[in-house]
Amino acid sequence: MSAYTQILYHIVFGTKYRARCLQKGQRTALFNYIWGILNNNTCHVYRINGVEDHLHLLTHVHPTVRLSSLIKDVNLASHAFIKQEKLFPNFNGWQEGYGAFTHHFKDKNRLISYIKNQEAHHWHMSWPEELQALLEEHGVSYDENYLL
Repeated sequence: MSAYTQILYHIVFGTKYRARCLQKGQRTALFNYIWGILNNNTCHVYRINGVEDHLHLLTHVHPTVRLSSLIKDVNLASHAFIKQEKLFPNFNGWQEGYGAFTHHFKDKNRLISYIKNQEAHHWHMSWPEELQALLEEHGVSYDENYLL
């Protein structure tokens, strides 16, 4: 018997100290690199986008892949890639921790649109406010001190 799953994750993580260092012109190279990491981990990527201080990933995670290991791989490899390619001179790493939220597959198109429109979204809401809203929407308890 095969394993049949459709585990759709919306993953968010930010730059260390929320540094606004991911300049728009270089983000595409980073997104493509992360896309490759996810594909190499048998994930199906639906959308990657972000703004100066954080990223959003929408992906199916294969049942043999442990989410925490996947995020660790993405963070370590993308950090090395950024430094090697000198993509973002002021980048000092990714913030510890991440948000990962599961969604019904029927939400896929809405989430793709949400992630695609991050720049417009962040004219009205900061990264900490967005993360807090996501945590509350999904019923995740949190300590506000870690959102600052």
